[in-house]
Amino acid sequence: MAAHLVRRCCRRLLLLPAPAGPPAGPALRTCPPRWAEGPQARPRDNGAEQQLRELIRAAASPQELLQVSRGPGLSSNLAALAITRLARLAREQRLDREGIRGDPRFQQLLCAVDAQISQVWNTPLVQLLRSLPALGLAQGGPQVRSVEQEVLWRLRRLPLRQLVHLAEHLAGQGHESLLLPEVLRKLELRWTELDGTRTVVTLMAKVGHLSPTLMERLEDKALELAEQFDPDELRRVTLALALQQRRCVPLLRALSYHLLQKPAELPLPVITDLLFAYSKLNFQQPQVLHRLSLELQPHLGSLSPAQVSRCARSFASLRWLSRPLAEAMAQYCLENTQNLSLTQLCGILISFARLNFQPSSSEEFFSMVHERLQGQELDMHLLTDVVWSLCVLQQPRPPHLRQVLSPEFHTRLRGDPSPRAQSSWLKLLHINATARLEAPGYQGPFLPPEALGADKDKSKDRDKDKDKATPLQRGLREALPGALGGHELVRYNVSTVYGWDIDAEVVLDSDNKALPVRDFSAPHLSHSEGTKPLPPGSRRVAVLRWELPQFSSRGRELLGWGSMARRHLRAAGFLLAEVPHYEFLELKLERQRVAYLKDKVAKALASDTAGDTATDTAT
Repeated sequence: MAAHLVRRCCRRLLLLPAPAGPPAGPALRTCPPRWAEGPQARPRDNGAEQQLRELIRAAASPQELLQVSRGPGLSSNLAALAITRLARLAREQRLDREGIRGDPRFQQLLCAVDAQISQVWNTPLVQLLRSLPALGLAQGGPQVRSVEQEVLWRLRRLPLRQLVHLAEHLAGQGHESLLLPEVLRKLELRWTELDGTRTVVTLMAKVGHLSPTLMERLEDKALELAEQFDPDELRRVTLALALQQRRCVPLLRALSYHLLQKPAELPLPVITDLLFAYSKLNFQQPQVLHRLSLELQPHLGSLSPAQVSRCARSFASLRWLSRPLAEAMAQYCLENTQNLSLTQLCGILISFARLNFQPSSSEEFFSMVHERLQGQELDMHLLTDVVWSLCVLQQPRPPHLRQVLSPEFHTRLRGDPSPRAQSSWLKLLHINATARLEAPGYQGPFLPPEALGADKDKSKDRDKDKDKATPLQRGLREALPGALGGHELVRYNVSTVYGWDIDAEVVLDSDNKALPVRDFSAPHLSHSEGTKPLPPGSRRVAVLRWELPQFSSRGRELLGWGSMARRHLRAAGFLLAEVPHYEFLELKLERQRVAYLKDKVAKALASDTAGDTATDTAT
C-alpha cells in the first residue's frame, strides 16, 4: 500500500506544470534516464569527454587516474570509469588501497559519481559495484549502498549478460546482500534467454547453489546445450552437480554420452575431477569409467600421492576395478614409499580391500605396508578400517589383531551410537571372526562373549523395517518357507557373532531331510536355544543373498566385503546356498523361485559330497 501511494505521488509531481521564472533546482527523478537503459541510446560524447575517456583507458598509474578528478569535463560516468580502472590497477600492481581511499582526489571521484549516479551507464555502473569493495570500501557504507540502490532501480532493464556478471560478483562476496535475491529472481525468470555454454557453466558453478529453482532451470539449459560443451565445461558442470549433491540423472547421462564422443585424449584435470564427481554422486557409467581408467594409467607417474590416493578411493567408491590401473597404483606405492603419507597409503589399501584386489607383487607390497604401519598411531576408526582391510586381503598380522581386539581399544567403540562408530564396531566383529577362523596361530585377545551379542536385536529391527527391504529380500522372504519349511525347521534372518547376516539357516540330516534347527547348539549365535550336538552326517546350510552393491560394476565378481563373508561362513561350518540378485530377480513366479532355492540347496549339498569323495580318494 505504501509503495503504491509513493508511486501515485511521484506521478502527480511529475505531471505538475513547471512554475514561472527560473527553476529552483533539479527536477525530481524516480528512475534512471532512458538513455541509461542500454548503450544504443547513449548521448553523444563531446570532445572533452572523449579525451578524458581515452586518458582513463590509457592510464598506467593511480596518479594519472586521480588527476582526472580535477578535469573540467568530469561527469559521473567518467568518474565511475576512473574508479573501475583504479581498482584494476590496484589489484594488478598491489597498491596501497588505504592510501588511495584517503586521497582527496579519490573522494572527489566518489562525490562526482554520487551527485549524478543516475547518469552513469549500465556497464560502468555494474563495474563500479564490483570495484568499490575491491578498493576496500565497506559493504554497508553509503557509497556502496548508493550504487546498490541504483542497480536495484535498473535491474529489470539490465541486459542478461550484466545480470550474470552481477550475480557472479555478489555470490562471491560471502555476505548477505539485499541485491542478490533480486538478481537471482530475475535470472530465474529470464533463464530461457541464456544461449552460451560459458554463461550456463559459470552460473551453475558459482551461483546455482544459492537458488535451487535457478539450478533446476540451469540443469534444463545444460541438457539442451550438452552437445556444445567442451571437455573442460563438461568437467565444471559435473563438478558443480557433485559439490551441490544434485544427482540429475538425465543430465549426467547426456554429459557422459557427449564426453564419449570427444575424440581427443582428455586432459588430466578433467579425468581426476570427473572421477571425483562421479564417485561423489555415485553415478556409474561403465563406458566413461573404462575410458577414464585407460587414459589415467599413462599419467599415473606424474600424479602427486594425494591425487593417486583420491583416484583409488573414487574407483573403489564406484566399485570399478581396472586391474592394469590397480597394478600401476600398487607399483606407484612401492616406488614412492617415502613420498606417500601414511594416511594416503591407508586410503589406497582400503580401496584395494573394497575391490578385493590382490597385487601381483603381493608379498613386496604388503611387507612395505606392514613396515609403514609398525609403531604408528592412527585414528581409532582409521586403524579399524586398515586392519579390516588386511583381513579382507588375508594379510593380517597378530600385532594388528591384538591392537584392535584389546579391551582398551574396543571399549571406546561400545555404546557409541554414531554411524561411524557403528560401522567400525561391525568391522571389529569381522576382525574378531578372522582371528578365530583364519588365524590359527593367534592366541588372543578376542572380543568378550557379551560384546558379540550387541547386535542381537537387529533381526527385530529388520522386521520393523519391512517396507525398506530390497526386492531381493522381499522375494526371499516369500519363497523361503515353501523351499525349506516353516519356523520350526528353519531359522530366518540370523545375525551371527561373526558380524554376518544369514537369510535362512537349516540343518539337514544324512538323508537331506530338515531337522528342527532350534534343538541343536549354534556356536555362531550369541545365545543358542538348543544344546544337542549335530547328528553324524548332518550339515548346516545357510542361504545367503548377494545384492547389486556387493558386486563389482564390471561384472559378477564379489567385492571384498562379500568375499570375506563367504570365507568366514564356510570356515564356521556352513554350506552356502548363494542367491545373487541377477539370477533370482529374473524369476517372476513364486513356484519358479521356490524351485530355484531348492536347486541351490541341492547343489550346495552335492558340492560338499563331491568334496568329501575327492578327499577320501586322495587318502
